[in-house]
Amino acid sequence: MSHHVAAGPRVAVVGVTGAVGKEMVRVLADRAFPLSDLRLFASARSAGKTCQTAYGTKTVEAFSVDAAAECDIALLAVSGDFAQQHAPRLAARGVVVIDNSSAFRYDEGTPLVVPEINPSAVIDSQIIANPNCTTAILSVALWPLHQAFGLKRVMVSTYQAASGAGAEGMAELEEQARAWLDTGKAGHSVFAHPLPFNLIPHIDAFQDNGYTREEMKVTWETRKILGLADLPVSCTSVRIPTMRAHAETVVVETEKPVDPVLARDIMAAAPGVVVVDDPQERLYPMPLTASGRYDVEVGRIRQSLAFGSHGLEFFLCGDQLLKGAALNAVQIAEELVRQRRDALQPKAWA
Repeated sequence: MSHHVAAGPRVAVVGVTGAVGKEMVRVLADRAFPLSDLRLFASARSAGKTCQTAYGTKTVEAFSVDAAAECDIALLAVSGDFAQQHAPRLAARGVVVIDNSSAFRYDEGTPLVVPEINPSAVIDSQIIANPNCTTAILSVALWPLHQAFGLKRVMVSTYQAASGAGAEGMAELEEQARAWLDTGKAGHSVFAHPLPFNLIPHIDAFQDNGYTREEMKVTWETRKILGLADLPVSCTSVRIPTMRAHAETVVVETEKPVDPVLARDIMAAAPGVVVVDDPQERLYPMPLTASGRYDVEVGRIRQSLAFGSHGLEFFLCGDQLLKGAALNAVQIAEELVRQRRDALQPKAWA
């Protein structure tokens, strides 16, 4: 079956052969995004490959600004360097760029958007940044709590899947787990150390303050998305041998007294969140259940012993490739269609 509609934006997915790019194509179809044409771009070495999609068989094109500029919206699943180089050129040609890399997230003028939280930020911008996967998953749970109780400080520990390092990361985990089972030894090239039956408290480069860049992204991006420039946020990011869903332990101190029962109801009603919290029945968020799911699972919701009546602790798990990347990007595109159908220049979408 084809999801074509005659009218609607023309969409380019750039970096379509990677883990996130593949999911973007799947999510566009799954959510019946109203596109009139879909073009798939990758590096020259992937050009000419064909992909089976819900839109029929598509041929991957070698990326060029000229070719991609024939589209209205470009979803970028590429490196920060590539985005830095090409996104402004596409934007100058009238394409709205939704970029999954960290290239523009911290620019004053570039909106960093999680549609459940700050959808109006997409207005008038030619480049829109998709947050880091860890932050996107965290922020949908924090936002309803902030609205109800006010956030005073946030502490996070993350348990991040191999998919955070892309398709290569997932392949290395699988291959090296087999190697470990066969020989008792595992190698590594994608990760700093062997990942099977191990965990590694090191994601991205260490900064001068002793935190890694991955950890600082959570601080910087949470503040920007929630619009809380001074919110104290600290994070420890750990790579664990799971495939594709990130988990996080979250401790918040709140301005107002917080009641776990009320907090549970508030999170259950929040868009993008599903509460999975029945310890007696052994129900809580896990990569096993969160993988492939659009909503972020939240559970283990309890009063904090450290912050008492002004504190809450919980555990969450979300698919790193979906809400953490592809789904959020497509939701931004949906928001664009809603808000800018009439305003888009120079190519009008019917």
